[in-house]
Amino acid sequence: MQTRPEHAYPDHWEADVVLRDGGTARVRPITPEDADRLVSFYERVSDESKYYRFFAPYPRLTDKDVHRFTHHDYVDRVGLAVTVGGEFIATVRYDRIDGQGRPASAPAGEAEVAFLVEDAHHGRGVASALLEHIAAVARERGIRRFAAEVLPANTKMIKVFRDAGYTQRRTFEEGSVHLTLDLEPTAESLAVQRAREQRAEARSVQRLLAPGSVAVVGVGRAPGGVGRTVLRNLVATGYTGRLYAVNRAFAPDLGTIDAVPAHRSVGEIVAATGEPVDLAVVAVPADRVPEVVADCGEHGVRGLVVLSAGYAESGEGGRARQRALVRQARSYGMRIIGPNSFGVISTAGAVRLNASLAPAAPRPGRIGLFTQSGAIGIALLSGLHRRGAGLSTFISAGNRADVSGNDFLQYWYEDPDTDVVLLYLESIGNPRKFTRLARRTAAVKPVVVVKGARHSGSEPPGHAVPVARIPDAAVGALLRQAGVIRVDTVTELVDAGLLLAGQPLPAGPRVAILGNSESLGLLTYDACLAEGLRPSAPEDLTTAATPDDFRRALERALADQDCDAVIVTAIPFVGERRADGPYGGAAGAGDSASGTGEGGPTGYGEVLAAALRDAARVAAKPVAVVQVELGGLADALAAVRRTARPGAPAEAAPGEATGRAAEPTPAPGAVDSGSPHPAGGGAPYRPGPAADGPGDGAGGTGGGQRTRIPAYPAAERAVRALSQAVTYARWRREAASPGRVPAYEDIDEPGAAALIERALTEARSGAAIGAGGVTLSADRARELLARYGIAVRPTLPAPDPDAAALAAGRLGYPVALKTTAPHLRHRADLGGVRLDLATEAQVRQAYRELTEQLGQPLELQPVVQSMAPRGVDTVVRAAIDPAVGAVLSFGLAGAPSELLGDMSHRLVPVTDRDAAELIRAIRTAPLLFGWRGSSPVDTPALEELLLRLSRLVDDHPEVVGVTLEPVVVAQRGLTALGATVRLAPPVAAADLGPRRLPSY
Repeated sequence: MQTRPEHAYPDHWEADVVLRDGGTARVRPITPEDADRLVSFYERVSDESKYYRFFAPYPRLTDKDVHRFTHHDYVDRVGLAVTVGGEFIATVRYDRIDGQGRPASAPAGEAEVAFLVEDAHHGRGVASALLEHIAAVARERGIRRFAAEVLPANTKMIKVFRDAGYTQRRTFEEGSVHLTLDLEPTAESLAVQRAREQRAEARSVQRLLAPGSVAVVGVGRAPGGVGRTVLRNLVATGYTGRLYAVNRAFAPDLGTIDAVPAHRSVGEIVAATGEPVDLAVVAVPADRVPEVVADCGEHGVRGLVVLSAGYAESGEGGRARQRALVRQARSYGMRIIGPNSFGVISTAGAVRLNASLAPAAPRPGRIGLFTQSGAIGIALLSGLHRRGAGLSTFISAGNRADVSGNDFLQYWYEDPDTDVVLLYLESIGNPRKFTRLARRTAAVKPVVVVKGARHSGSEPPGHAVPVARIPDAAVGALLRQAGVIRVDTVTELVDAGLLLAGQPLPAGPRVAILGNSESLGLLTYDACLAEGLRPSAPEDLTTAATPDDFRRALERALADQDCDAVIVTAIPFVGERRADGPYGGAAGAGDSASGTGEGGPTGYGEVLAAALRDAARVAAKPVAVVQVELGGLADALAAVRRTARPGAPAEAAPGEATGRAAEPTPAPGAVDSGSPHPAGGGAPYRPGPAADGPGDGAGGTGGGQRTRIPAYPAAERAVRALSQAVTYARWRREAASPGRVPAYEDIDEPGAAALIERALTEARSGAAIGAGGVTLSADRARELLARYGIAVRPTLPAPDPDAAALAAGRLGYPVALKTTAPHLRHRADLGGVRLDLATEAQVRQAYRELTEQLGQPLELQPVVQSMAPRGVDTVVRAAIDPAVGAVLSFGLAGAPSELLGDMSHRLVPVTDRDAAELIRAIRTAPLLFGWRGSSPVDTPALEELLLRLSRLVDDHPEVVGVTLEPVVVAQRGLTALGATVRLAPPVAAADLGPRRLPSY
């Protein structure tokens, strides 16, 4: 693109954005090559909009206008356009002005701004998105205020300015409204931006999951194949919208295939029906996909699910093909799931969409499932189905070239049909945004994550994302800070999901254990202790316990005020079986026979399951079952039927007729909340007969009736799931009253900024900035930290014994003599530190020993430092990770942190609550709180140090690394004995600028 040579085209201003209606558009600078596009755009704008823009009738642009609006210097005059399909749909420009409103150059800090949006795109949030981007551009160019003249009748534009959240002033002058906006982001402007982002991205996902019409492109003429399989699944599950089969090789006279209308292109569908297609499922070879995307884009398709492989997972050529696919789809305003996707499923009764390759459709339920792996997706669907759980939505993102887990977190946050979110992730494209969205979602519903590729050190095939430099344990700590339940395996993902979707959250860690096996109860007790829970002594009901015995014991446990959760352990019934009993007959010890007839279930497992559900039906405490070789119990618990939410009709399973009676009899797993509690007594417990009902137990945290009791084949799995629920529930309670970031009055932010700028300027002039930035001298590091109230005890160089003695005299005895050579720094174990030197003679002797044992002074670089009060040596670090952002870390100095990796981590900025948790999260934390009779140290002073360092890194993104080591924490106060500070030019934070879609 041709521009004035002194100002290169700013390609970093280009961005794809999601608009209010869920469609996408591209924002980019206007160039001289856009003259024809600008003229065409202006011709499509109504006379009224032109009048609002120019305050007078202005039917067409003159050649002078076109030149002025397409030639910019990208500093004092900037124009941005929003494009869809390569055509302009909106423009904005600013011109820098002085205090009298005349054209000006930098350093003038004000600019006049004007917008124009094509009438057909009003109401899509185009102007709001443009304002975010032009404001970011202006701030980058040193402009701090926008001025705008708006006609009073132009209420839509006035609302755009008013609702942006910036500090603004309005006056009425000479028949127009004069607006002035301060462009410095505020808490309100950031909140507005993120609320708009959430609505737009959630809407874009909703368009993919609830389409009014679907075209499967690539349906084979013969049975089998990917396209034909997806078509068959859509038909089988009873998709409620219009469905089309597309293949360019279909014969012109072919009317249907599998009873679905057949067409040779999406364009042919639109021509024949006069209606657009909402979603296209693409199942053609990769080299044919661009042709299909163009056909879809030109005929109004809103979204694509690309099942085709041969993209980034296949190498560099495929990566280029994937980027081209995303650019092409977004140019038409479409979003993509995939490529290399396994498909999407929505079990909502109004849609019943199974646009996937899943061999069996999941039951309707309350779990939302997102996976970046098709193979893992198949395994998760199978595992959840086998254990009776249902889904609200399922997404296999494949290479995640466009739509990602972040988008679905935006959707699930407000989705009334989803109570629990499960995610299998192999990479996180924007970790800062992910943790922000996960924290917000976790405040209202559980988010459970298992992450693959944790230790590979590179992105998985097909994923072009930043690679985190921090260890995987740190990533886990940051996820926990956001309220995410992180598990290690897909089995644990299912285990946790079942408990959270079917049971209430526990109020605390107190666990009651009851069952018919003393040994299994003891194993469960030990597992609870290992997971940090507080179990009571197991109640042994003996191997002869009947289902009624279980029911009464569970009722007692749930009624106990000292119990927060119950784990029931069960082995096969060993007592005498009555021939006429409800669990007599031929069923074996495992009780795998169903035994269900008109009189109700007769197998021991089914009767026991019904008794447990009856006892737990009104409890507000979670119940989990550990069963060993009781297949009938597990199957009976998994077969629970869904009860409708109060006032809502029951949903039909996919493909199921909906003409059932309005008030079905509850199945063994269903709970009729209006039925009376069965009376206790000695008679065997006999549940009523089963009845049909739709698939899943409604549970989770969204208000549905919880009827599903999860069953686990091992005590450790049940306890682990319960422990995760306890931790999450505690986080939820604490998140309800979040901590705060203290405002310390003695912080000198401007002084620190000036020092940082001076240091970077000097480093640039001396070409001293390397890839890792520039390390400040010890004196400058102390000066910078002092601006934030962090005192570092000074050191004096000791190049020879005389200098060491002189330094000790200046500092005052006792002193420490230590080396600062990199290989000996903080290595007292190697003899590089001598402490408590009380006289000049001791200083000279220590100096002689150091140089004799470790090397020459030039190599050792000895320093003298006054002694600090005795205490616990700790280390505090802050660093900028390219994938995660600023991270604050804490641990004990030496072997605990270096050998054992015992460090805790939190994202910056940390709150007072985060700081307290940071200290207590390490395994060696008892050493700070009086372990084995030692005196507790001043942890409040340590928390304040963490908060001040967090503020420094958060206020100044140029500070890319700080290490305080050791920080000696005494009974009163603390002393930082060493500090290292690295600076580098700031990198724009991916989650703090204007809204934009990622480009991988």
